Amino acid sequence: MRKFNVTVNGKAYAVEIEEVGEVGAVAPVAPVAAKPAPVAAPAPAAAPAAAPAPAGKGEPVKSQMPGLVKKLCFANGATVKTNETIVILEAMKMDTPIVATKDGVITYSVSEGANVDTGAVLCTIA
Repeated sequence: MRKFNVTVNGKAYAVEIEEVGEVGAVAPVAPVAAKPAPVAAPAPAAAPAAAPAPAGKGEPVKSQMPGLVKKLCFANGATVKTNETIVILEAMKMDTPIVATKDGVITYSVSEGANVDTGAVLCTIA
């Protein structure tokens, strides 16, 4: 058995290593040049926020959470009824239905595939 003291991240360890078999000739190893630290990639630009709905054009329906607009369930200008699903938001691999808050004509402020934040106006119902 051979004993060695090894320091790892500033902490010293005493280790014992058992020699097994005969040790052959050891070739010298050239020192390894230190690699430069990797350069961090620049942070990606934030996704543009959804355009605000025109003021005075109906009651806004806002996102209750950040997520991906997976599906718009009606066409712009369609008539919707209270509690009908109008948007499907995906957050953390779960689909969440967003329902109409009143009867009326829907005008979307977002498109499918858009990322939205909490409180973003998804559409208005007039």
